[in-house]
Amino acid sequence: MKRLAFKMYLNPGQKEIYKKRHNEIWPELKKLLKDAGVSEYSIFLDEETNILFAFQKVSGEGGSQDLGKTEIVQKWWAFMADVMKTNDDNSPVSIELEEVFYME
Repeated sequence: MKRLAFKMYLNPGQKEIYKKRHNEIWPELKKLLKDAGVSEYSIFLDEETNILFAFQKVSGEGGSQDLGKTEIVQKWWAFMADVMKTNDDNSPVSIELEEVFYME
C-alpha cells in the first residue's frame, strides 16, 4: 500500500460548495476510485491560503491523479472547474508532495 499526497487550490469563497459536491460524490466516480485501488482519500482545506491538501492510500501503481482519461473524471473536472484553480483541460492544478516523514 502506498500513500500519496498532493495539493490543489480552491477559489476564494467556494468552501461550502466544494464540501457539498464532495459530500454528494457521484457513485460511479467513487466506484472508479475504489476499483483503481484508492482505499482512503481525504482532502483538507487550509482556509488561510485556500490550499487543499489531499491524501490517499492506494494499492497498485496509480492513484486518482492517473484517471484523467476516463469520461467520468473528465465530467467531474468540468463540474468542479468553477470552484478550483484548473488547467486548460479542467483538471485541477495539482502538485504532488514528497513524503518526508511517516510514523506507523
